[in-house]
Amino acid sequence: MVVVMRTDATEADVERVCEKVREVGGEAFVSRGTVHTIIGLVGDSALFRALDLDNLPGVDHLIQVGKPYKMVARSLHPEPTVVRVGSAEVGRSTFTIIAGPCAVESEAQAHEACRAAKEAGAAILRGGAFKPRTSPYSFQGLGKRGLEILAECRAETGLPVVTEVVDPRDVDLVAEWADALQIGTRNMQNFELLKAVGAAAKPVMLKRGFAATIEEWLMAAEYIAQRGNSEIILCERGIRTFEPSTRNTLDLAGMAVAQQETHLPVIVDPSHATGKRALVGPMARAAVAAGADGVMLDVHPNPEEALCDGPQALTPTDLLGLAADLRALARALGRPMA
Repeated sequence: MVVVMRTDATEADVERVCEKVREVGGEAFVSRGTVHTIIGLVGDSALFRALDLDNLPGVDHLIQVGKPYKMVARSLHPEPTVVRVGSAEVGRSTFTIIAGPCAVESEAQAHEACRAAKEAGAAILRGGAFKPRTSPYSFQGLGKRGLEILAECRAETGLPVVTEVVDPRDVDLVAEWADALQIGTRNMQNFELLKAVGAAAKPVMLKRGFAATIEEWLMAAEYIAQRGNSEIILCERGIRTFEPSTRNTLDLAGMAVAQQETHLPVIVDPSHATGKRALVGPMARAAVAAGADGVMLDVHPNPEEALCDGPQALTPTDLLGLAADLRALARALGRPMA
């Protein structure tokens, strides 16, 4: 069950509801949005109904949610959520391009890649300072220095930055430098990390785990929302299947299902989904046609020299041409660029 508070509800009104719930052995999780404050209830719904919560001061209405995920369910927010990342918006009524280097390798490489993203019309920069890799011998990122370089790129381009955090202990550090926090595919079910970013005052991009069902993905988002942060962008980045000819299998049907199930924006990462530069463009165009709310693209000035995922990285020239195609497709489908 979810309690939706009125726009003029006071902190005392919110606490009164929470206290009533706790009195019958339930738990109450408060999420403060830009319009409404909502309170997710965990426990015996029959006991909650007996509390007559909808007649308490400050309460607008109650919602009985039949899904295992409550706070992110579409039934809670019939109107899709728009997530603001710095000066940019990601939502169902626009189309957003996010682009930049997969990993920050050096000042020169990152600045060149981010300038290319800006020139191509990206609204948000992406770049990895902390890189969880399959092999312990692979490049793991520049850490704090990478965050500093991303901040320099933001200052140069004027675009907000999203970057990955991999350890709950680093959430505060990354949040100091980034405009949004990314949870990567390998950490989608790192529940302590999800709780930590849920408590941070930054938007979160949550990538789908490469072996996760849609429900598991949305339940991971629920961990974040339950801690009070409903500014979540979901990212479909491909799932592992039996097919070896691509790095992963891009699940555009899953993307569409997620949009039906949740009020959160859902974007697509065709770079990591396919792992091959020649496939990034076709899958990005397909994502627009399927109704994705945006795409996230890797760009590198010299992909052959990349320390991370070079085979999937677009060159600046590639990105410029693809972005023009995506704008034309989005415009034809009535989706203005963010």
